[in-house]
Amino acid sequence: KVKPQLEEKEGKAFDVFTAVEFKTQVVAGTNYFIKVHVGNDEFIHLRVFRSLPHENKPLHLHSYQSSKTKHDELAYF
Repeated sequence: KVKPQLEEKEGKAFDVFTAVEFKTQVVAGTNYFIKVHVGNDEFIHLRVFRSLPHENKPLHLHSYQSSKTKHDELAYF
């Protein structure tokens, strides 16, 4: 659900977009930190926010880090 948000921010389409790892952080909702394989040896780390259920808001791509590798640690950012 956040792929189109990332493609808009990056200004390009991703043929490959596969989550390979994730971590969560509970706040007033949930932050998901997701390592995504986007082709070749390229990875992007996403920070996605899911609001509390009663707020009924869509997933939001809060921020991301590009130029990551398979072995880069997925850390909170």
